[in-house]
Amino acid sequence: MNIFMTGATGYIGGTIARRLLDDGHKVRGLVRDAEKSSRLAAFGVESVMGGLDDAAILAAEARRADAVINTASSDHRGAVEAMLEGLAGSQKPFIHTSGSSIVADDAHGDVASDKIYDEDTPIEPVLGKQARVAIDRAIREASRRGVRSIIVCPTMIYGNGLGLARDSAQIPGLAKRAKASGVVRHVGKGLNIWSNVHVEDVADLYRLALAKAPAGAFYFAENGEASYRAICAAIARRLGLGEPQVWPFEEAAKELGENSAAYTFGSNSRVLAR
Repeated sequence: MNIFMTGATGYIGGTIARRLLDDGHKVRGLVRDAEKSSRLAAFGVESVMGGLDDAAILAAEARRADAVINTASSDHRGAVEAMLEGLAGSQKPFIHTSGSSIVADDAHGDVASDKIYDEDTPIEPVLGKQARVAIDRAIREASRRGVRSIIVCPTMIYGNGLGLARDSAQIPGLAKRAKASGVVRHVGKGLNIWSNVHVEDVADLYRLALAKAPAGAFYFAENGEASYRAICAAIARRLGLGEPQVWPFEEAAKELGENSAAYTFGSNSRVLAR
Protein backbone atom coordinates (compact mmCIF):
# COMPACT_ATOMS: atom_id res chain seq x y z
CA MET A 1 0.00 0.00 0.00
CA ASN A 2 1.21 3.53 -0.80
CA ILE A 3 0.66 5.69 2.28
CA PHE A 4 0.95 9.46 2.60
CA MET A 5 1.81 10.70 6.09
CA THR A 6 2.09 14.04 7.80
CA GLY A 7 4.32 14.09 10.87
CA ALA A 8 6.63 11.29 9.72
CA THR A 9 9.62 13.07 11.28
CA GLY A 10 7.87 13.26 14.65
CA TYR A 11 7.68 10.97 17.66
CA ILE A 12 4.31 9.36 16.95
CA GLY A 13 4.51 9.52 13.17
CA GLY A 14 8.04 8.18 13.01
CA THR A 15 7.15 5.16 15.10
CA ILE A 16 4.08 4.45 12.96
CA ALA A 17 6.15 4.90 9.80
CA ARG A 18 8.71 2.38 11.05
CA ARG A 19 5.98 -0.19 11.63
CA LEU A 20 4.42 0.48 8.21
CA LEU A 21 7.76 0.15 6.45
CA ASP A 22 8.42 -3.10 8.30
CA ASP A 23 5.04 -4.34 7.05
CA GLY A 24 6.12 -3.70 3.46
CA HIS A 25 4.17 -0.50 2.80
CA LYS A 26 5.63 2.45 0.91
CA VAL A 27 5.48 5.72 2.82
CA ARG A 28 5.64 9.30 1.55
CA GLY A 29 6.08 11.92 4.26
CA LEU A 30 5.42 15.65 4.28
CA VAL A 31 8.56 17.57 5.24
CA ARG A 32 9.45 21.27 5.35
CA ASP A 33 13.22 21.39 4.86
CA ALA A 34 16.07 19.62 3.05
CA GLU A 35 17.83 18.42 6.21
CA LYS A 36 14.78 16.52 7.41
CA SER A 37 14.15 15.29 3.88
CA SER A 38 17.62 13.73 3.82
CA ARG A 39 17.07 12.08 7.19
CA LEU A 40 13.70 10.72 6.11
CA ALA A 41 15.21 9.26 2.94
CA ALA A 42 17.83 7.42 5.00
CA PHE A 43 14.99 6.12 7.18
CA GLY A 44 13.18 4.75 4.10
CA VAL A 45 10.46 7.38 3.68
CA GLU A 46 10.11 9.32 0.41
CA SER A 47 9.82 13.06 1.05
CA VAL A 48 7.10 15.43 -0.10
CA MET A 49 8.28 19.02 0.31
CA GLY A 50 5.63 21.22 1.85
CA GLY A 51 3.76 22.21 4.98
CA LEU A 52 0.30 21.96 6.50
CA ASP A 53 -0.75 25.23 4.88
CA ASP A 54 -0.08 23.85 1.38
CA ALA A 55 -3.63 22.72 0.66
CA ALA A 56 -3.03 21.88 -3.01
CA ILE A 57 -0.09 19.61 -2.18
CA LEU A 58 -2.02 17.84 0.59
CA ALA A 59 -5.06 17.24 -1.62
CA ALA A 60 -2.93 15.96 -4.49
CA GLU A 61 -0.99 13.57 -2.24
CA ALA A 62 -4.24 12.29 -0.76
CA ARG A 63 -5.64 11.58 -4.23
CA ARG A 64 -2.42 9.78 -5.19
CA ALA A 65 -2.14 7.62 -2.06
CA ASP A 66 -3.92 4.42 -1.09
CA ALA A 67 -4.27 5.72 2.47
CA VAL A 68 -3.50 8.90 4.44
CA ILE A 69 -2.33 9.17 8.05
CA ASN A 70 -2.20 12.55 9.80
CA THR A 71 0.09 12.70 12.83
CA ALA A 72 1.40 16.25 12.39
CA SER A 73 -1.33 18.27 14.09
CA SER A 74 -4.63 17.58 15.81
CA ASP A 75 -5.68 21.19 15.40
CA HIS A 76 -4.90 22.30 11.83
CA ARG A 77 -8.36 22.30 10.29
CA GLY A 78 -7.22 23.54 6.89
CA ALA A 79 -4.83 20.62 6.43
CA VAL A 80 -7.49 18.12 7.43
CA GLU A 81 -10.04 19.62 5.05
CA ALA A 82 -7.56 19.56 2.17
CA MET A 83 -6.74 15.88 2.67
CA LEU A 84 -10.40 14.93 3.06
CA GLU A 85 -11.20 16.80 -0.16
CA GLY A 86 -8.53 14.79 -1.96
CA LEU A 87 -9.99 11.54 -0.63
CA ALA A 88 -13.70 12.31 -1.13
CA GLY A 89 -15.56 9.52 -2.90
CA SER A 90 -12.57 7.16 -2.91
CA GLN A 91 -13.45 4.98 0.12
CA LYS A 92 -9.76 5.17 1.02
CA PRO A 93 -8.72 5.29 4.71
CA PHE A 94 -7.86 8.55 6.44
CA ILE A 95 -6.50 8.08 9.97
CA HIS A 96 -6.31 11.24 12.04
CA THR A 97 -4.48 11.66 15.33
CA SER A 98 -6.46 13.45 18.01
CA GLY A 99 -5.49 13.49 21.70
CA SER A 100 -7.25 12.70 24.94
CA SER A 101 -7.00 16.28 26.17
CA ILE A 102 -10.35 16.59 24.37
CA VAL A 103 -11.80 15.34 27.68
CA ALA A 104 -9.59 17.65 29.76
CA ASP A 105 -10.94 19.67 32.67
CA ASP A 106 -9.76 22.77 34.53
CA ALA A 107 -8.38 20.96 37.57
CA HIS A 108 -5.04 22.84 37.43
CA GLY A 109 -3.50 19.83 39.13
CA ASP A 110 -5.50 20.17 42.33
CA VAL A 111 -8.28 17.58 41.79
CA ALA A 112 -8.37 13.89 40.88
CA SER A 113 -11.47 13.52 38.74
CA ASP A 114 -13.63 10.40 38.97
CA LYS A 115 -14.94 10.96 35.42
CA ILE A 116 -13.77 8.28 32.97
CA TYR A 117 -14.72 8.49 29.29
CA ASP A 118 -15.03 5.66 26.79
CA GLU A 119 -15.60 5.94 23.05
CA ASP A 120 -19.37 6.31 23.48
CA THR A 121 -19.35 8.90 26.29
CA PRO A 122 -20.67 12.28 25.09
CA ILE A 123 -17.96 14.95 25.21
CA GLU A 124 -18.63 18.56 26.20
CA PRO A 125 -15.15 20.01 25.80
CA VAL A 126 -13.68 22.89 27.77
CA LEU A 127 -13.32 26.09 25.77
CA GLY A 128 -9.68 25.41 24.88
CA LYS A 129 -10.54 22.09 23.24
CA GLN A 130 -13.76 22.90 21.41
CA ALA A 131 -11.99 23.48 18.09
CA ARG A 132 -10.24 20.10 18.26
CA VAL A 133 -13.47 18.28 19.05
CA ALA A 134 -15.14 20.04 16.12
CA ILE A 135 -12.38 18.78 13.81
CA ASP A 136 -12.81 15.24 15.12
CA ARG A 137 -16.54 15.39 14.46
CA ALA A 138 -16.00 16.71 10.93
CA ILE A 139 -13.61 13.85 10.19
CA ARG A 140 -16.06 11.24 11.37
CA GLU A 141 -18.79 12.85 9.28
CA ALA A 142 -16.53 12.56 6.22
CA SER A 143 -17.53 8.90 6.18
CA ARG A 144 -20.71 10.17 4.47
CA ARG A 145 -18.55 11.64 1.68
CA GLY A 146 -16.93 8.37 0.70
CA VAL A 147 -13.91 8.48 3.01
CA ARG A 148 -13.03 5.64 5.41
CA SER A 149 -12.27 8.22 8.09
CA ILE A 150 -10.89 7.00 11.42
CA ILE A 151 -9.74 8.82 14.54
CA VAL A 152 -7.15 7.44 16.94
CA CYS A 153 -7.05 9.42 20.18
CA PRO A 154 -3.92 8.59 22.22
CA THR A 155 -3.49 9.41 25.87
CA MET A 156 -0.12 10.26 27.47
CA ILE A 157 2.40 8.39 25.30
CA TYR A 158 5.64 7.05 26.73
CA GLY A 159 8.52 4.89 25.53
CA ASN A 160 11.33 5.40 23.03
CA GLY A 161 10.23 6.35 19.52
CA LEU A 162 11.32 4.14 16.63
CA GLY A 163 11.69 6.98 14.12
CA LEU A 164 13.72 10.17 13.87
CA ALA A 165 12.36 11.53 17.18
CA ARG A 166 13.09 9.46 20.27
CA ASP A 167 11.24 11.32 23.03
CA SER A 168 7.61 12.15 23.75
CA ALA A 169 6.61 15.53 25.17
CA GLN A 170 5.29 15.12 28.68
CA ILE A 171 7.51 12.83 30.76
CA PRO A 172 10.85 13.67 29.06
CA GLY A 173 9.96 17.37 29.35
CA LEU A 174 9.42 17.05 33.09
CA ALA A 175 12.65 15.11 33.47
CA LYS A 176 14.63 17.66 31.45
CA ARG A 177 13.39 20.53 33.62
CA ALA A 178 14.16 18.55 36.77
CA LYS A 179 17.73 17.89 35.64
CA ALA A 180 18.24 21.58 34.90
CA SER A 181 16.75 22.88 38.16
CA GLY A 182 17.40 20.01 40.56
CA VAL A 183 13.70 19.96 41.45
CA VAL A 184 10.80 17.91 40.07
CA ARG A 185 7.60 19.97 39.89
CA HIS A 186 4.00 19.12 39.06
CA VAL A 187 1.32 21.67 38.25
CA GLY A 188 -0.64 22.35 41.42
CA LYS A 189 -0.85 19.41 43.83
CA GLY A 190 -0.28 16.88 41.02
CA LEU A 191 -3.48 15.03 41.87
CA ASN A 192 -4.75 15.09 38.28
CA ILE A 193 -4.77 11.74 36.50
CA TRP A 194 -3.92 10.88 32.89
CA SER A 195 -4.38 7.62 31.07
CA ASN A 196 -1.24 6.45 29.28
CA VAL A 197 -0.05 4.15 26.50
CA HIS A 198 3.26 2.91 25.08
CA VAL A 199 4.25 4.36 21.72
CA GLU A 200 4.73 0.94 20.11
CA ASP A 201 1.21 -0.05 21.18
CA VAL A 202 -0.05 3.15 19.55
CA ALA A 203 1.72 2.20 16.31
CA ASP A 204 0.17 -1.26 16.39
CA LEU A 205 -3.27 0.30 16.83
CA TYR A 206 -2.72 2.34 13.66
CA ARG A 207 -1.75 -0.80 11.79
CA LEU A 208 -4.96 -2.50 12.93
CA ALA A 209 -7.07 0.56 12.12
CA LEU A 210 -5.58 0.77 8.64
CA ALA A 211 -6.54 -2.83 7.97
CA LYS A 212 -9.83 -3.20 9.79
CA ALA A 213 -11.46 -0.04 11.15
CA PRO A 214 -14.82 0.93 9.66
CA ALA A 215 -15.61 4.41 8.37
CA GLY A 216 -16.39 6.89 11.12
CA ALA A 217 -14.59 4.92 13.83
CA PHE A 218 -13.11 6.55 16.94
CA TYR A 219 -10.65 4.83 19.27
CA PHE A 220 -9.00 5.90 22.49
CA ALA A 221 -5.48 4.47 22.90
CA GLU A 222 -4.74 3.68 26.54
CA ASN A 223 -3.36 0.92 28.70
CA GLY A 224 -3.40 2.26 32.26
CA GLU A 225 -3.25 5.58 34.13
CA ALA A 226 -1.27 7.52 36.71
CA SER A 227 -1.44 10.84 38.53
CA TYR A 228 1.11 13.52 37.79
CA ARG A 229 2.22 13.30 41.42
CA ALA A 230 3.05 9.60 40.94
CA ILE A 231 4.81 10.32 37.64
CA CYS A 232 6.88 13.10 39.19
CA ALA A 233 7.73 10.91 42.19
CA ALA A 234 9.05 8.24 39.80
CA ILE A 235 11.15 10.84 37.97
CA ALA A 236 12.55 12.08 41.29
CA ARG A 237 13.53 8.57 42.35
CA ARG A 238 15.17 7.89 39.00
CA LEU A 239 17.18 11.13 39.13
CA GLY A 240 18.02 10.86 42.84
CA LEU A 241 16.16 14.09 43.67
CA GLY A 242 13.94 15.03 46.59
CA GLU A 243 10.17 14.88 46.80
CA PRO A 244 8.30 16.61 43.96
CA GLN A 245 7.18 20.14 44.65
CA VAL A 246 4.02 22.08 43.89
CA TRP A 247 4.27 24.32 40.82
CA PRO A 248 1.58 27.01 41.16
CA PHE A 249 -0.50 27.17 38.02
CA GLU A 250 0.26 30.83 37.34
CA GLU A 251 4.01 30.15 37.45
CA ALA A 252 3.71 27.03 35.31
CA ALA A 253 1.66 28.94 32.74
CA LYS A 254 4.40 31.58 32.40
CA GLU A 255 6.96 28.92 31.51
CA LEU A 256 4.85 26.35 29.65
CA GLY A 257 2.14 28.56 28.18
CA GLU A 258 -1.35 28.68 29.60
CA ASN A 259 -2.81 26.04 27.28
CA SER A 260 -0.03 23.54 27.99
CA ALA A 261 -0.05 24.17 31.74
CA ALA A 262 -3.83 23.79 31.89
CA TYR A 263 -4.47 20.87 29.56
CA THR A 264 -1.21 18.97 29.01
CA PHE A 265 0.08 19.05 32.57
CA GLY A 266 -2.75 20.32 34.79
CA SER A 267 -5.91 18.54 33.66
CA ASN A 268 -7.44 15.15 34.23
CA SER A 269 -7.68 13.00 31.11
CA ARG A 270 -9.06 9.61 32.09
CA VAL A 271 -10.35 7.33 29.32
CA LEU A 272 -11.16 3.68 28.81
CA ALA A 273 -10.54 2.11 25.40
CA ARG A 274 -13.32 -0.42 24.82
